[in-house]
Amino acid sequence: MTPPLHLSLAGQAVDVLRELVLTGEIPSGTRVNEVELAGRLGISRGPLREAIRHLASEGVLILVPHRGAHVPTATPDDVRALFELRTALECAAAELAATRRTEADIVLLREVCAESRRTYQAGERFPHRLDLAFHQALLDAARSPQIAGQVRLVQQRVVLLRSGLRDDPPHQHASLDDHDALVTAIAAADPVRASEVMRRHLARVCSQMLTGLATAEALEASTAD
Repeated sequence: MTPPLHLSLAGQAVDVLRELVLTGEIPSGTRVNEVELAGRLGISRGPLREAIRHLASEGVLILVPHRGAHVPTATPDDVRALFELRTALECAAAELAATRRTEADIVLLREVCAESRRTYQAGERFPHRLDLAFHQALLDAARSPQIAGQVRLVQQRVVLLRSGLRDDPPHQHASLDDHDALVTAIAAADPVRASEVMRRHLARVCSQMLTGLATAEALEASTAD
């Protein structure tokens, strides 16, 4: 019997390769070197190729027949399309969280917000791990596995596209404020307000990413000249 993907060598390779891509260790536009990566992971190329196909199905990699896999690059249209979908999903999740949350959910959301702010104020790079933890806690409070599954895939793509962009301290501070406002609305059982705050938050994140893309392209063009 074939073991489930998450228990197999391919499943382990999925986790490692996803982390390498999402952290930018394998940068956008880079081709995945199967020989080098298989040696690095200590596995054969069979399980690695299975892992690559799995990540391609999630949009983390682009697989081209006879040419291998590479990490996708971001375009403004990609960013806009992702945030259209993310806004629809996460605004719905915020509304549900405001009506279905428990006191334990509120405690967890506040703890993640507090830890995010402590980490940020300590001068560390914006804690994307904690950003994802906040959104995961909100999805848990919404109690909609279907929405949560789709949001995780979209968030993964956003992290991937963001990995090559520079941090923006004012934007990071505003994101922490947005998270606090979301918790306030959810704790008050106000679904309309929760949806409004989430929509505003995601619109600003999208705008910041588009600005970051434009800046990166201008820098690349000036370097090429």
